[in-house]
Amino acid sequence: MRKDRSKTISLSLEITLLFIGLTLFTFLVCWVLNYTLSGKFYTYSKEQKIKEVYEELETEFDHDGIRSERFASRMIYLCNINNMDLVISDSESNTIYSTIWDATPVTEQLHEIIFTARNKSKDIIEESDNYTIAIVHDYYMQGDYIVMWGNLDADHFFVIRTPLESVRENAKLSNVFLLYVGIFSVILSCLIVCVVSVKVSKPIKELSEIAREASELRFEKKFKARGACEITMLGRDINIMSEKLKSTISDLKSVNLELQKDVAERDLADKRRAEFISDISHELKTPIALIQGYAEGLKEGIIEDKENRDYYCEVIVDETQKMNRLVKRLILLNQVESGADAMTMERFDLNALISNCIHSYALLTDEHGIKVLFDNTPGLYVWADEYQTEEVFRNYFSNAAHYCKGEKEIRIRSEVTEGHVKIGVFNTGDPIPEEHMGKLWDKFYKVDKSRSREYGGSGLGLSIVKAIMDSMNGTYGVTNYDDGVEFWFELETK
Repeated sequence: MRKDRSKTISLSLEITLLFIGLTLFTFLVCWVLNYTLSGKFYTYSKEQKIKEVYEELETEFDHDGIRSERFASRMIYLCNINNMDLVISDSESNTIYSTIWDATPVTEQLHEIIFTARNKSKDIIEESDNYTIAIVHDYYMQGDYIVMWGNLDADHFFVIRTPLESVRENAKLSNVFLLYVGIFSVILSCLIVCVVSVKVSKPIKELSEIAREASELRFEKKFKARGACEITMLGRDINIMSEKLKSTISDLKSVNLELQKDVAERDLADKRRAEFISDISHELKTPIALIQGYAEGLKEGIIEDKENRDYYCEVIVDETQKMNRLVKRLILLNQVESGADAMTMERFDLNALISNCIHSYALLTDEHGIKVLFDNTPGLYVWADEYQTEEVFRNYFSNAAHYCKGEKEIRIRSEVTEGHVKIGVFNTGDPIPEEHMGKLWDKFYKVDKSRSREYGGSGLGLSIVKAIMDSMNGTYGVTNYDDGVEFWFELETK
């Protein structure tokens, strides 16, 4: 059962929604991680920086001492770039070195941290033999600091601190900036994904349409190659498959048509065979009955005088001859209709053939006082089967001779047109009733059955004409006139 295409979701929409979802998920994960971990990361970074400054402090203190210019310049530089304060004091809380103008708060903080336990608002981060790192709240500055304190030697103590507010501010700004960048990235990604998904799904939709039409046995659409990607390779394969399907279906249709023709020809042959048996049985019934009756009369000796016996014998011979002619004509008709008697197309002089036929019927026409009019112009050549053409003309002429009345004329005329010649055989007499015109070409059909029986007509002559002309793809017909009837046929001259 075919699916409802209106309920399917567009591939480009699926790709767009998928990528937008992935982008949003990635952005939210990054933003949550940044929001929750950025502060800790910045604090950790500051711890490492304080440690680096402490290592530099210890190195410079051991190398040049506090009083050297190198020590002062180096410490100022490190504290400035890292936003730190440095204070060094002796054991009596006297400031020996400081990177800030007013070192009193820091010094006091140092003493509070080292020598007193009043400052409880500190969170120890790391402790070692030489230093301690903690987060300390400064009551004077009302802010939190990362503070490192310790001793350089037995007489010198130090404090390094950096404010946490800048770290927190940076983390906050980072979160806001990431939020804006994320929103912009999502919008930009949506636009890019829409364009890309349409471009990607377009050939797939085209392939789907080609496959759908192929399923309906329409193979006109072909996939147009675009580059050398897998979709293009699939499109080429579908094109090849479509061509092979088209060729295979065409071959199957041809074979099916041939099978249908064979079946039709076999059915027609069976029908003709059955008709042949039925027709010949019907037509032979009367002469066989006559022959049987007269033969039984002779056998039983009911006829004594020689004259009547001779009459009986003549009837038997006459009926036998009629049966012989009937069987021959039925065999001829069956051979023409079944195609067993193949047509031999050749070029011959039609007027010469007509003249010979008229001459062979001279005794019949003279006996009945029939005048035959024919303009025997030599050189009328046609393409046809000469033997079968003679059979057509003899049937027409024989009918004309037997039905000729009134002035008793048979007129043979020829009408030449472009590539064809029309031969008409006209006899004076009664026109054929209109109700019989459509049945003249049927087997055993007789307009005047008593007259046909009188001259031995079987009703097969015009059926033979029809079968022969159909086999030669020729045209034929009959035309009524006031004073007679004309039967005609056409043959090719080229």
